[in-house]
Amino acid sequence: MNITDIDDKIIIRAAENGWKQAFPEKDLPTNTEQRVQIVMEWASRQSAEENMKRTKDLSQFWEASFLHDMASLGIKTPTVITRVSEYVDDIIIFVQGIIKNGFAYESNGSVYFDTNKFSQSSGKAYGKLLPENVGQTELLAEGEGSLVTKSTVSGNSDKQGASDFVLWKKSKHGEPFWVSPWGPGRPGWHIECSAMASSTLQRFAEGQIDIHSGGIDLRFPHHDNEIAQSEAYFNFSQWINYFLHTGHLNIEGLKMSKSLKNFVKIKDALLDHSSRQLRFLFLLHKYNVPMEYNDHSMEEAVVVDRFFNEFFQNVKVQLRLLGMKNAQKWEERDIQLHDAIVACKQNVHQALADDLNTPQAILHLQHLAKEVSRYMASSEEHNKVTLLIRSAADYVTSIFRIFGLIQSGSDIGFPLTSSSEEAAAVNEETILTPVLDIFAEFRDEIRELARSATTGDIDGKALAAKILHTCDRVRDDKLPHAGIRLEDRANTKAIWKLANKEELLEEQRRKSLEKEKKEEEKRLRMEEAIRKKKEVEEKAKIDPKEMFLAQKEKYSKFDHQGLPTHDANGEELSKGQLKKLSKEQAKQRTLYLKYQEAKTL
Repeated sequence: MNITDIDDKIIIRAAENGWKQAFPEKDLPTNTEQRVQIVMEWASRQSAEENMKRTKDLSQFWEASFLHDMASLGIKTPTVITRVSEYVDDIIIFVQGIIKNGFAYESNGSVYFDTNKFSQSSGKAYGKLLPENVGQTELLAEGEGSLVTKSTVSGNSDKQGASDFVLWKKSKHGEPFWVSPWGPGRPGWHIECSAMASSTLQRFAEGQIDIHSGGIDLRFPHHDNEIAQSEAYFNFSQWINYFLHTGHLNIEGLKMSKSLKNFVKIKDALLDHSSRQLRFLFLLHKYNVPMEYNDHSMEEAVVVDRFFNEFFQNVKVQLRLLGMKNAQKWEERDIQLHDAIVACKQNVHQALADDLNTPQAILHLQHLAKEVSRYMASSEEHNKVTLLIRSAADYVTSIFRIFGLIQSGSDIGFPLTSSSEEAAAVNEETILTPVLDIFAEFRDEIRELARSATTGDIDGKALAAKILHTCDRVRDDKLPHAGIRLEDRANTKAIWKLANKEELLEEQRRKSLEKEKKEEEKRLRMEEAIRKKKEVEEKAKIDPKEMFLAQKEKYSKFDHQGLPTHDANGEELSKGQLKKLSKEQAKQRTLYLKYQEAKTL
């Protein structure tokens, strides 16, 4: 994994942090160009050592924060981490190799890639990923960095071609620099990735790389420039065999970005949902299309997570109840389930081979889980083959391990603890203590109720009600805190399921909130019904002959029944208006008569 710890944005932010520490009582302008000019002028008056330290400290802080967030999402640590600052010598050698092969040139202390010469060379092509974007100066300028002067980007004597891009950037006073054959400077953004990847992987396949990933908006110029640099250095025609470009993350329909201030921090997202639920969200969207992050998409992920969690728990119950005592000979229903397992394996493989179509793979796994659930719920006359049930659950678990939904080492389904460290720390006493506490308290309550019955303090019906209430309280309020879900079943024994305590309590909290919401909606409906009833009752008290008389702003004349005949301007009302008002008055007369009758009763 590449860590870009040398970058114009980092240099500017480090300088800004230093300026704010130096002038805590002052504010920087909101205009970006003015702010950059002020902080970089200040940095130019500081020592190179101070500026380098500020840049390094900032990079290390955010790298540690990033790795912490990745760990909280359950993402495995990379095999290799490459930091630009640790590969500057390798980058210089890489740039020298491109110059030696004739595809780069030095100009005024900087080194540029010669895109024209590269494109004209046999077997070479610049802009392989997005050829239509070649020559777009705005995109090229963004790739060069904000500390490059506008004249350099637009094309002055430093660059031989408008599409040429910087490999080694001459550092101005106050900017971090490293010594090079071309003078003090630092690597360009594009060359960093090519050189670090090649330094790490060049002993494999002579520098060629099978898969390269990145965001879809990096295709041009960044990835196209990476390709050109590497093919120029190694002097072959194809550096990368496959690119995996991820789609944008949208927040309520808009691309998540710092400029729009619509970004969601990982630690904030994890306050409302588990890392597994977030991973389900990712899996339910194909990697190369835009993904929506909102309440609706997260609810979809939560539902899928709950579905598979329930599936695994039901499987464990069945395996526990059945054991191996049942006959294992297959009948027609068993053969059908076996065929469903085989078909699911084939379909999941095909989906993942189809450009990592994880949403389709999840659908196939859901279909298999439903087949297994129907099989387990079939009539008692049908003998259930334990090994078939386990085979299906084992397969779903194995795919979920590949997807990162389950850490390696767990048996069937999701682990009861959120991390392997927690699992290692759990001992027999830790597991049994909360359950035994609940049992002891429950036993005390039942014994107390039994004593009340023997002394005649409570009758049989009331005793039964209290016992059932105590049992329900253990099921609903006590056992979830021990990570146990107890489910009552009609006309048969209850079953228990082990679950992650935090997830169980969160599920309980959600159900409680949903219940409160429904109760609040019911209360509001009742209040509205009472209000409308009262409104009708108050309206019924009005004599129909008087109902329009108070509306002087609408009507100026009335007949002997109180029906308006002229509007506020003295104009006679039309027949249609009179008919409408007459109907309203007749309706009011009915209400009024009913009210009068009720008064006399």
